[in-house]
Amino acid sequence: MIIAQFVIVVIAGYLLGSIPFGTLISRRNARIDVRQHGSGKTGATNVLRTIGGKAAAMVAILDLSKGALAVIFAGLIVGRGYLVVGDFALGALVAQVLAALAAMAGHNWSIFLKFRGGRGVATFFGGLIALCPPAALFGGEILIIGAGLTRFVSVGSIAGVVGTYTILVPLTIMNGFPIEYLAYALIGTVVIVVMHRDNVKRLISGKERKLVIGQRK
Repeated sequence: MIIAQFVIVVIAGYLLGSIPFGTLISRRNARIDVRQHGSGKTGATNVLRTIGGKAAAMVAILDLSKGALAVIFAGLIVGRGYLVVGDFALGALVAQVLAALAAMAGHNWSIFLKFRGGRGVATFFGGLIALCPPAALFGGEILIIGAGLTRFVSVGSIAGVVGTYTILVPLTIMNGFPIEYLAYALIGTVVIVVMHRDNVKRLISGKERKLVIGQRK
């Protein structure tokens, strides 16, 4: 039974993450497919570039919600049950981390968009808000400050997730935070950095675009 519950939370997390809010809102608000403009991604940054701030804010909130809801649902489904693997008992917290990661995977490789999507930043932070709000707040502040100072959202995003993992290292070692939080931050950071590899190449070559709102090219 508990194995089935773990499978359910992963599948539910993936399907929830797969909901392409960026595509749906861009079609509803501007009658365009955001994937045909800018970076071709479905996240809030590309919506901001192509449509504007109001639509982007809505997408950001909904993408955050996907990660948070995946964590909440996993906790409700697994409850106090646990899965025994060797000498380890994997409980609700592990299920929640798996669900949040599955939501990220769904956002990046949506089953509804032929396995295309975004870069997973908002969904990552949504999951982290439900798991560990202090780390999410710290990383979110770094993201906003980094993007604001450089005008490169990619720089802010990478700095934000790396900062999240960095702060969780001492919190785990010295303050006894669950190691599952650290594992989530590590895996999420690796995925997000990999998803930004094209941005990193453009940053190195000096060709990365600074944030300009409402530009569809």
